[in-house]
Amino acid sequence: MNMKTESQKSPVKIGDEIKIKIDRLGTNGEGIARIENFTIFIPLALPDEIVLAKIVEVKKNYAIAELKKLIHAGSTRETPICPYYPACGGCNLWHMKHSAQMKFKRDQIVDAVERIGKITDVKILPTLEMMNPDLKMHTSLFYRNKFQFPVGIHGKKILAGCFARGTHDIVNIERCLIQRSENDQLLQAMRDAVEKFQIPIYNEDRHTGILRHLMGRVGFDGALMAVFVTSKDSLPHSKEICKFLRDRVPNLKSIQQNIQPQRNNVILGRQTKILWGSESITDRIGEFEFQISARSFFQVNTTQAEVLYRKVLEFAELNGSEIVLDSYCGTGTISIFLAKHARKVFGIEIVSSAIQDAWKNARSNRIRNVEFLIGDANFLVPKLLHDEIYPDVIIVDPPRAGCESKVLETLAKMNPRKIIYVSCNPATLARDLEILKELGFITKKIQPVDMFPMTSHVESVSLILRK
Repeated sequence: MNMKTESQKSPVKIGDEIKIKIDRLGTNGEGIARIENFTIFIPLALPDEIVLAKIVEVKKNYAIAELKKLIHAGSTRETPICPYYPACGGCNLWHMKHSAQMKFKRDQIVDAVERIGKITDVKILPTLEMMNPDLKMHTSLFYRNKFQFPVGIHGKKILAGCFARGTHDIVNIERCLIQRSENDQLLQAMRDAVEKFQIPIYNEDRHTGILRHLMGRVGFDGALMAVFVTSKDSLPHSKEICKFLRDRVPNLKSIQQNIQPQRNNVILGRQTKILWGSESITDRIGEFEFQISARSFFQVNTTQAEVLYRKVLEFAELNGSEIVLDSYCGTGTISIFLAKHARKVFGIEIVSSAIQDAWKNARSNRIRNVEFLIGDANFLVPKLLHDEIYPDVIIVDPPRAGCESKVLETLAKMNPRKIIYVSCNPATLARDLEILKELGFITKKIQPVDMFPMTSHVESVSLILRK
């Protein structure tokens, strides 16, 4: 069906300017309004606001409009302090007051659980905001320990930053207010090195050039790692670049090159070279330290990661006698966090490199009552059952797609007394909670956690008990 036919069926067409009142927010923080029961999505608009908007895209069941003028501002509107907002697509809630962001994140979970999961008798707690322990107040700034920015070129100037909202145009970032300040210093030095040594920039349309992304990580002690993501094995002037960065960045501990030759949008490839320094830097969650390499999965907000993990520990109510199964254990952070409070923890993860990191992390933290297994939970859980291992508590922390129904069915056969579900996607969480309800489990309460301030993303921890 072509765009013209679709437009004729809708009450609006591309180019129309409409004055309209915003009813509510969508899952990505965009304003939602309706004309003749037809949905209009308007990014940057807030509930109860009256706006002038221009229709830029029309689909069969909805349209997307651009906010042209704010006629009446809502009570939740905030003046953004980020100089790149709203052009930069890295954040989408700078225009919303903090209290409204916390309510919006909880509301996402309430809506999904009731509408998708068809569950209405669960206690959904207020969102746990990010706190500054020294000031004893909330903060939404300087929390990210990692950046990974695409690079481009404008004339002779090298650009590195987030894509502009809805495009692949790069907004050049000098100082990001949600990044730790050490990362800003590292990014500027890496960009200057690329410009000084004239490294050819990758063109995604033609699949030419070399440099695709700049990535950096900072540890709890300020140690920095620089990673150049390239389309080819060689990085021109790599020795000169290393010297340049070492002179510019005092706390730099590692310089690496990741090779991503594929013609796709995946940021990192499978091969990484150490150009100078150590293979990893150290980060910390609570009392535990973790070695972080270029390709390690690790929470970008360690302050809120500790808040989330402590909520998992609280829901688990371990007394030291339990067997715990951590499905989708990744690099073992939750497994290690729980191990001191349990008799034995088994971690399952299908990605072998993550399991290798998990074993390293357990050894470095002197945790001996964990065992990490590589493979699909559908195959490994029956093996654990065959070996007469029956966990008292099961942790699931799946990717955004949630759990496969077969995995949930297999885990249910282990007959745990409780399941604790860590989720980054309210919609797939709600779907899986409905499946677990059919399998004989009841969701008692859900704790939203603000892991990514100034964005619409929300993490949550659900306590699920066997009936």
